[in-house]
Amino acid sequence: MQIAFYAPLKSPNSDVPSGDRKIARAFIRALEHKKHKVSIVSDFQSRDPHGSSQTQKEFKEKGEQIAESLIRSFKNINQSERPELWFTYHLYYKAVDWIGPTVSKELSIPYIAAEVSHAPKRSKGNWSASHSEVIKIIQYANIIFSVNSADTHCVLPLLSNSQKHILLRPFTDISPSFLFRKISRIELIEKYQLDNSKCILVTVAMMRDDAKLKSYELLGRSLDQCNHNNWQLLVVGDGPARDKVTSYLNRDNIFFLGQLNQEDINKILSGSDLFLWPAVDEAYGMAMLEAQMSGLPVISGRSGGVSDIVRHDKTGLLCDVGDVKQFSEAIDLMISSVSLRERMSEEARRIARDEHSIERAAEIINDAIGSVIQ
Repeated sequence: MQIAFYAPLKSPNSDVPSGDRKIARAFIRALEHKKHKVSIVSDFQSRDPHGSSQTQKEFKEKGEQIAESLIRSFKNINQSERPELWFTYHLYYKAVDWIGPTVSKELSIPYIAAEVSHAPKRSKGNWSASHSEVIKIIQYANIIFSVNSADTHCVLPLLSNSQKHILLRPFTDISPSFLFRKISRIELIEKYQLDNSKCILVTVAMMRDDAKLKSYELLGRSLDQCNHNNWQLLVVGDGPARDKVTSYLNRDNIFFLGQLNQEDINKILSGSDLFLWPAVDEAYGMAMLEAQMSGLPVISGRSGGVSDIVRHDKTGLLCDVGDVKQFSEAIDLMISSVSLRERMSEEARRIARDEHSIERAAEIINDAIGSVIQ
């Protein structure tokens, strides 16, 4: 099937590292896994971070122009090459799809949206116009996939039929590397001159001056309060807030590895003992899912849909967001108990494999597509 794919927040075509782009690409690969032909039909980004009515008006006009252009181009090609379905990823009041619904209606093809959120508190204020448009799109859509369970309670009341809503667990196509953890650990110790007698902690996140920076600050404060000192931390990531991050994590046993490709990240996750991330304003955190695919227990803040990935007391420990004492105590507990880490490691790998694989997601997505295609 020919599928037109669009992500109004961040284009999957960009090389800029982003968890959001990573998820968008995972959706594309899930569709391709079922032999669908996916085309990213626009790189137009409609994000309005400040709530400007003028910006929203301009985005709407630009979206209408792009939609008209796409409709003309689609109608000028063979029927067999035209999109048979429109798929939009990540839609909310700050990033509206001003293109897809128009094209969908004109071509009489189903419209599916994934990672959709509805914020009732935005019905008034700077984003009221885009908020209203999101409601219309949700009600128009044939299928809504929620990847973050926290979005469900606000989206469901807008749907005329609850069967249009499908809760889809976060997923990844990264192959579990649990069997190679011992080898990866040896390679990691040799490469970065680590102490084999100490626990290897790791975190993976961009260094931006927003919620990411707040998480780094909380991580630094939590580590400073730990009673145990037999650990070393690997920090994977880079960005404009790097100087601030390094000031928060200013210790001899913390190593900054910079921005790495996915293959190198997978090796580091596989060779480490414990993943840490305070998760301030985190949707769910793909890095944590990737960690668990490698059999790595996670300590995280109980934010957004993080609990969809990290099962408290099973695959890791969840703490109240911002509670430094609770987070540091969780680190101490996990560092001190090898048996606890091993139990959670096995469970993390099993759940990630059974419930968060791209194969499982592809089946669910494909079944949903089949239900709306005549």
